[in-house]
Amino acid sequence: MGFNLMFIMAILKKMFNFIKIIRFGFLQLLIVALSMMLTTLHAQTFPNKAVRVIVPFAPGGATDVIARLIGIRLSDKLSERFFVDNKPGAGAILGTEIAAKSPNDGYTLLFTANPHTVNFGLHPKLPYHPLDDFEAITLAGLQPLFLTVNPQIDVQTLPDLIKLMKSRPDAFSYSTSGTGGPQHIAGEMFKSMTGTQMMHIPFKGASPAVTELLSGRVQIAFAGATNVLPFVQSGKLRIIATSSSVRSRFAPNVPTLKELGLNDFESVAWLGMLAPKGVPSDIINLLASEIKIILSEDKTREALNLQGIEGVGNSPREFTSFLKNDMAHAAKVIKENNIKPE
Repeated sequence: MGFNLMFIMAILKKMFNFIKIIRFGFLQLLIVALSMMLTTLHAQTFPNKAVRVIVPFAPGGATDVIARLIGIRLSDKLSERFFVDNKPGAGAILGTEIAAKSPNDGYTLLFTANPHTVNFGLHPKLPYHPLDDFEAITLAGLQPLFLTVNPQIDVQTLPDLIKLMKSRPDAFSYSTSGTGGPQHIAGEMFKSMTGTQMMHIPFKGASPAVTELLSGRVQIAFAGATNVLPFVQSGKLRIIATSSSVRSRFAPNVPTLKELGLNDFESVAWLGMLAPKGVPSDIINLLASEIKIILSEDKTREALNLQGIEGVGNSPREFTSFLKNDMAHAAKVIKENNIKPE
């Protein structure tokens, strides 16, 4: 009798545990289902008011122009206004800080460029972290840089240029659009990887940097397609190579520096959309998907071409990986070459 009672109690205990497992599993399923419903509802209701797109640069530059174009198309597609709010200052730090400290509801976005990752290496006490305080949405575009020389330098190839620079170590200088920009990073990388010397001459913008190259007061520059290709076609400048990992569709006959023996050389300008940390993933994915479609549209492609930019439109995960790599790469170049902010 005692044995039977113990047996029955053991069976009852197992049944009780089984019921608890079923109830726990049901509860988990219920939580997942509710979460999915809330996510779907969130995606269906966003946006229900105007969305501010902070651009941490002055109006008129490539970042501003492309941000406005994307904003207009997002407004059309999502039936709410996406408006650009320019917040320049402190090398893009001012506007980026405002974005980082904005509510994480999706109604404040940041459309930015290389300073977002470069500033981490230039300024050890940033009021935000470029990765930890943001959600990556999508990489909008890449701008390859062209190693360009004034034809007064009688060289046609990279080996000839390096040989000449080594024979006259104090005779060369290169112009850029500013300290810490992609052109500056490319120039310092070139010096390190080739064992050459050239003086950095920063300007406030790409146009005056190219003007200085045309005058012959500087001999070398890394610059975008729209800044140099018209002068290359007229014979006033000469392109040696491109700084991107693959050949640019703007000049497909120009080899990359990688092809010419500078392994792992890559330095490009980029544009991308981010949001404050904690914006729901459904909003991030919705924006990434819509911007990818916008970047494939003919009107957008034409606008990108005018700026010498190649459209991308990758996933949030891919853009996050890109930002991590770009930040580490820029910090390494800045440290090795002792680059200081202006």
